[in-house]
Amino acid sequence: MKRYCLALDLKDDPEIIEKYVDHHKKVSKEIISSIKDADVQVMDIYLTGNRLFMIMEVGASFSFEEKAKMDASNEKVQAWEKLMGTFQKSLPWAKEGEKWVLMEKIFSL
Repeated sequence: MKRYCLALDLKDDPEIIEKYVDHHKKVSKEIISSIKDADVQVMDIYLTGNRLFMIMEVGASFSFEEKAKMDASNEKVQAWEKLMGTFQKSLPWAKEGEKWVLMEKIFSL
């Protein structure tokens, strides 16, 4: 299994952060299915301040490109992403249009 770690910021407003957390306490079955259908086997999101850190463990068939194609054709995922986008802000070093930024592993024990 391969592991990816990604980061993203939320808008630095306690109410916005609280709403974002609340939405993640009740993610719809359609969104969960879209994640699992892409061969994401584990997805954990952590929060500190307004910084998000996501760990994804994926199977052999996972690819970011295929996940993006699947998401583009799924109205529920598009609605979820639009809603989440109202809470999120790109990291200063993110590429144009990039939300979650893939992190580089620099140490392992």
